[in-house]
Amino acid sequence: MRRRLPADRGGRGRGRRVTGRILAIALIACALAAGGAVYYLQVYAFYEELPARESIPLTPMGAVEPRPVPVSDFEGIDSASSPLRFRACFTVEASALAPYQPYETPTPLIAPGWFECFDAEDIAIALEEGRAAAYLSERDFQYGFDRVVAAYPDGRAYAWHQLSACGTALYDGDPLPADCPPPPESVTEDLR
Repeated sequence: MRRRLPADRGGRGRGRRVTGRILAIALIACALAAGGAVYYLQVYAFYEELPARESIPLTPMGAVEPRPVPVSDFEGIDSASSPLRFRACFTVEASALAPYQPYETPTPLIAPGWFECFDAEDIAIALEEGRAAAYLSERDFQYGFDRVVAAYPDGRAYAWHQLSACGTALYDGDPLPADCPPPPESVTEDLR
């Protein structure tokens, strides 16, 4: 006949379960705090509102250097942490944009939700449907990055930075297209 051991009623295992629960709660709380901190840092912390501007540069057709174009109602954000974080909303005289260089592959980048005037999805759809036109503001303002402006016929306009063909090739590790200038040493050193 087998003999059963008596149940342990001394409470020794109970303390371990409570300690395990406390440890699990502490780990979950730390994970939630870290997740909240990362979200805040990505969406709010590094952005700065830009002061109002009276002009924004646009590159005329056949030219290399941009010229200032008068704008009004300028709202903008930027961040020193990345050249891709610039976004701007403003009003421009749409008829004055005809002599400026169209931009071949505009890809509006999503802005933080709190910057309400810039809706990348709406801008992209309007560009696709031909309800807005994209123009080159500045080519390679920083090596591999272009500033792009999209304008509607009613004068609403939006600007953002995006990777140029040179930047895409460089950062993907592909050979640079023939029309790309050689990258500065500071950029190539950062990629090593």
